[in-house]
Amino acid sequence: MTTKWEADPAASFARRLGKSSHALGQTSGNASCPDVWELDNGDIAVIGTDLTPDYAGRLPTGVSVDPGERLVIIPRATLVAAKTDIPDA
Repeated sequence: MTTKWEADPAASFARRLGKSSHALGQTSGNASCPDVWELDNGDIAVIGTDLTPDYAGRLPTGVSVDPGERLVIIPRATLVAAKTDIPDA
């Protein structure tokens, strides 16, 4: 039996995956989101726009957003920039 994964709130930010929003031209102020980060335990943190209510009624079959979870949207360019920093396995 596999145990359910749970996020570790004590994990720290280890390194940015990809380029900052400033480097990608996605922000013009002091704001630094959207962003993708690897945590010191290997998990990934995604900073983006919370659109959970907007997508709640149109999730694909078999997809759910459980209590305590949020559906976060990031620009495609943010994930593409992070791709080179994400290991294959």
